[in-house]
Formats: sequence, C-alpha cells, structure tokens
Amino acid sequence: MKTEDIKNICNLGTGTMGFGTTLLFAKKGYNVRMFGRSDASVERGFHSIKATLETYKENQLVTEEEIPEILGRIKGCTTIEEAVQNADFVIESIAEDLAIKREVWKKVESLSGPDTIFATNTSGLSPTDIAEALTRKNKFVVAHFWNPPHLVPLVEIVPGKYTSQETVDVTWKLIEKIGKKPVALKREALGFIGNRLQLALLREALYIVESGIATQEAVDTAVKYSIGRRLSTTGPLETADLGGLDIFHNIAAYLYADLCDAKEPSELLKKAMKEGNLGAKTGTGLYDWTPDGLQKIKKTRENILIEWLQKDKSMTF
Repeated sequence: MKTEDIKNICNLGTGTMGFGTTLLFAKKGYNVRMFGRSDASVERGFHSIKATLETYKENQLVTEEEIPEILGRIKGCTTIEEAVQNADFVIESIAEDLAIKREVWKKVESLSGPDTIFATNTSGLSPTDIAEALTRKNKFVVAHFWNPPHLVPLVEIVPGKYTSQETVDVTWKLIEKIGKKPVALKREALGFIGNRLQLALLREALYIVESGIATQEAVDTAVKYSIGRRLSTTGPLETADLGGLDIFHNIAAYLYADLCDAKEPSELLKKAMKEGNLGAKTGTGLYDWTPDGLQKIKKTRENILIEWLQKDKSMTF
C-alpha cells in the first residue's frame, strides 16, 4: 500500500474527534464513510461538520463553492459493514475503552482487504494492546489528532510492537497530505509526546497552587503571557539552545530538587473528582464556569487557532 493508493476513508465515530477527522479527509478530496451508532449520531456529526465549514468560510479557509463538494464526499453509515466497504484507510475515534476498541477492530479487520491500514485516534491507550485482537497487527498504528482536530495541526503517529515501518511511513505521508503536522514516535510510550509534556506542566501548576506559591489565576496568566507564546514558535529543546544550555543546566541544578515529582494525581484533582466538580462540563472545576464565560473563552481559543491556520497556509513547516 502506498499513500497514492488511498482513495477511500472509513471514519468510525461522529463526536468531537470523529466529525473533525471526517471533515479533514473530505476537505482534501477523499471519499469518507462516517460511521455512527444511530441516525441521530450521524446527523449530529453532519451538523458539526456544516457548522465548522461555515466557520472555515468566514475565515477564508474554504470557499462557498467548496462546501457542497466537501459534503458530497461524505456518506453517513450506521453499520460497520457499510462503513468499511472498499476502505483503504480506517481511522477510529470511539470510546477510550480497550475492550470496546478491540471488539470493533476485530470486526473491522474481518471486513477489510489485506492492504487496508488501521489507525486509532486514542489519546493514550497502547497500540500493542489494542492490536492484540488483530491478525494483521503490522497494519495497526496510532494516529492521534489533537483536539479540536479541525483547528490543531499536530497528529502523533505511534507504532505498536508489531507495526511495520511501511504502515508508519504511509500514515505519515497521508497525514501530511491532508494538511496536518505529523510527528512519529520511535516507540510507544504512555501519553505519547504531547500528553506527557502537558501533564508534566499541569502537575507543577497544581503543585504551585497547592503549596501556596501563587493563585491559579497567576499560574494561568504566567503561562499564557510567557512560555505559552514562545512555545508556539520554539519548542522546549530549541528554547534551551537559544537561551544557552549552560544557563539551563545551572537553573536545573538548583531547581529540579524543588519541583513536584508526585507519582499520584494532586489533592486538588482528587478533591474535585470526589465532589463531582469536573470543570467546564459540570459548571465548576478549578474555576466556576458560566455559559457566557465558557462561550467567550472557547471563541477566543477558536479565533487564535484559526489565526494560526491562516499563517500556516503561507508557511512551510
């Protein structure tokens, strides 16, 4: 299988990630069969796709004429049998449950051709563990799109124990072809790259608040107006080189011993979980969220990410 041979995409899932990946493939000219468990879920997927296309249009990321063409490439399906038909590449964004994923992938493999590539959009489950349900384990790989997938360029490609290099290479080229920015891990690791870094930052941020060093508002402001802006241009290793490795070495020599190295979730997170305060989706978490406040921050995030997409169009990664 070569990237050029891929014409038909099967997309399993219609939620936040599923509708986004469906749109990305259809936008780049691929025929996509989008699977949802019911007519209602398929309809929700199409509703989200249409709303996103309107946002794209308002920001000159698609034209009015392109929208019906993109939608015409997408077919909603409520059975896996129909969704997998003639698929060259299958991308899955269903529940983060190992047993469920194994069951679905076993069925997908039984309905697929010998050259079909299987990709899971899991954000943390082991590709080796998921692939245990398969015969063609060499064809299975993680393609982890970051949320929201229609706005964030990164896709982490993670091989399992049995994944062939050809599968990694073809997936990489396909991800590039749909306009995303792939990074490939040399081997699988819990949390991949992004979530390992994200959770390391979160652990220290929560520790600073718990230790009484600063308020949560101060922590978030410090990140947004310093490293948050810089990291969009230079990654942590590039930043260290630019700042001078001798300086970073000297800071690390005295600071590492004082940083949080907890092996369990923080007490702040445990308390929030116990009280059912799960963040924006429950109205209260580390912050209190009103509908207006939530809408405002989501819109601000969307606008900034769209600005980056517009810049990306004129940049070479």
